[in-house]
Amino acid sequence: MSKTGADHSKSLADGRAIYIDGQLVTEPQSHPAFRRGIETVAHLYDLQAADPEGMTFASPTNGRRVGLHWKMPHAYADLVARRQAMTRWTRATCGFFGRSPDHISTSVLGMLMALGRFEASHPDRARALQGWFEYARDHDLYVTYTILNPQSNQAKGPAEQGFQQHPGLRVVDEDASGITVHGAKMLGTAAVMANEVFVANITPLKPGEEDFAVSFALPLGTRGVRILSRKSYEQHAVSEFDNPLSSRFDENDAVVHFDQVKVPWDRVFVLRDIGLAASQFKDTWAPPMQNHHSQIRLGVKLQFLIGLARRIAEINGVIDFPQVRDQLGRMSASVTMVESFVHGMEAAGEQVGPYYAPNRAIMHAATCITQELYPQFVSLVRELAGGGLIMLPSSSADFENPAIRDLIGQTQRSGVTDAYGRVKAMKLAWDAVGSEFGSRHVQYEMFYAGATVFQRAAAFRNFDWTNAASLVDGVLGGYDLPPQMRPVS
Repeated sequence: MSKTGADHSKSLADGRAIYIDGQLVTEPQSHPAFRRGIETVAHLYDLQAADPEGMTFASPTNGRRVGLHWKMPHAYADLVARRQAMTRWTRATCGFFGRSPDHISTSVLGMLMALGRFEASHPDRARALQGWFEYARDHDLYVTYTILNPQSNQAKGPAEQGFQQHPGLRVVDEDASGITVHGAKMLGTAAVMANEVFVANITPLKPGEEDFAVSFALPLGTRGVRILSRKSYEQHAVSEFDNPLSSRFDENDAVVHFDQVKVPWDRVFVLRDIGLAASQFKDTWAPPMQNHHSQIRLGVKLQFLIGLARRIAEINGVIDFPQVRDQLGRMSASVTMVESFVHGMEAAGEQVGPYYAPNRAIMHAATCITQELYPQFVSLVRELAGGGLIMLPSSSADFENPAIRDLIGQTQRSGVTDAYGRVKAMKLAWDAVGSEFGSRHVQYEMFYAGATVFQRAAAFRNFDWTNAASLVDGVLGGYDLPPQMRPVS
């Protein structure tokens, strides 16, 4: 029996402490700031439960059907099966749930593919990671992560600022039962609706900052864990008609604060090891696995946006303009490119012992390019829509007034739909690219994988420079001037 949406909603009644608009929320599944987002997650689990052969597999430890995203890939066909299952989930949210339940599980799975890196540092920590992964898998948990310290004085590291002044999470004590941590981490995307949080530190640390080099996982209902939510776009949505995306697909973001929280040893994966704290992401298969999922999701999201762009062009009667078709043609080429990245990552994958991983170089290339591509896509949609995104009825309530309804009919015209259809499509477009929700997604797609400069550096490190140099050297070695004609150095 697979986990259902009802199972997930019930699991969130764990006493978690969420703060929003100055108030404490302990049951997000019934709160107007989070209710519909949690219903969306529940729908994903119901989709999975309804397709056990295509979206689940039997856990090797207890035989329970769990999400296919927990399955270790051993061959090319396994990556393809993962893509098909992930695509089904992401189509249900049009790609707007970046931190869906199959995201962090995939990242940690990539760490397990290089478990030897943990074992070389500390066998006990490696066993803890393996044990927790199996527990999370067998319960099909929704896991989010927080791997950044809150922004403070970024010109100085934690040691230079002083540990008492730095807001980031650090280890403050340890004893026979575990460690105690204190401080904050971000970005806790989906923390209000997830079961557990995987905490780590992805930014480089220096000697003297070992207390910040820690990695662990805990239930979000753990005493002392406080989730500080940003503004809820769902709660501020006027209606589903006016905000069809933000009213249902706001995965939320949060700062997660740990107030002297005890972490048992079987949940501690990295402890005061600066090298391992960085390499659990950089040197394992977490990035290729995680970004395989991200590019699958982004491909669906771009499909949605280009579909929206074409619909806008049809509504505005400009679909046959050569310049519009040129623009849509360039957008379609970009969508195909992203989808090709995904297929390329799979087909050119690498055998890692018993496992099969997406191609790392193609993954970094995809991430570099798509960080810049998404804002360009949003800009093109806005360009096609023009003033039509702004001159819309104030809300769906305008349709309730007969006098205003008639004026809407006169002023919102199109050759392919009626006034209602035009307003409905334009409201959807505004929510996707112009609203506060839409702006958040531009920011997310630009930075979810880290700053562009770091992604370019990773692309540089993983590119096959030897092959490129051999081509140049082959040409240079194929011709020459006589020795007597060369200048004396």
